[in-house]
Parts: sequence; C-alpha cells; structure tokens
Amino acid sequence: QVQLVESGGGLVQAGGSLRLSCVVSGRTFSSYVMGWFRQAPGKEREFVAGILWSGRADYADAVEGRFTISRDNAKNTVNLQMNSLKPEDTAVYYCAADVGRIRVSRIAREYDYWGQGTQVTVSS
Repeated sequence: QVQLVESGGGLVQAGGSLRLSCVVSGRTFSSYVMGWFRQAPGKEREFVAGILWSGRADYADAVEGRFTISRDNAKNTVNLQMNSLKPEDTAVYYCAADVGRIRVSRIAREYDYWGQGTQVTVSS
C-alpha cells in the first residue's frame, strides 16, 4: 500500500512563497511519477506540476516560472516550491503518485495514489 502525506500549506499574502512537501511510503518510490494537482472550490482538479524519477519536470502554463517541483529519492519526498503566489493559486493542493508510467501525465485519473490534500490560501 502506498501512502502520501502532504504538509506545508497555509495562508500567505500575494507575492509570497510557500513550500509544500509530500512524504511517500513505498519501496519503489524512485520509479514513481509524482505530481501535484490543485482544486479550487467549484472547479475541477487541475494539474500543477509533475516529475519523473530522473528529475525531469513538467509544469502547467499557469505556474511555469513561479513554481518548482523537486524530489529526493533517498527520502521518498517530493516538494513544490511556490513563489510569487497569486490569489488565483488558492486551492487545496494534492500530491499524487503514478506507479505505472514512464512519463508525466497531466490527467488526474491516471494517477494511482493520492494524499489527503493541504490548503493554500493567498490573500490579495
């Protein structure tokens, strides 16, 4: 069983920064494709960023240049550094693991395991 636990959410003013972390249980974490998604009230869950075992990353256009995804395979951890935050970044952020692919998917249903989510609120 793979379990994901996020941390690091909170309230920040526009222009500020937050760092989200996700610790993953599982003996083959280094082979997982890891992703971050977010869901705002009344909206569908959307892709934010994803990363391969090698460190190669993919970003949604809305966060490109402001967010950075990284992973530490030795610590079974994936992080999301969020800078220059905007009110429209407000959402619940979810960490997800895809255990069967070798590329980053932007489609939520293609991920196999999910964390419980962490709230990020950006005030204007």
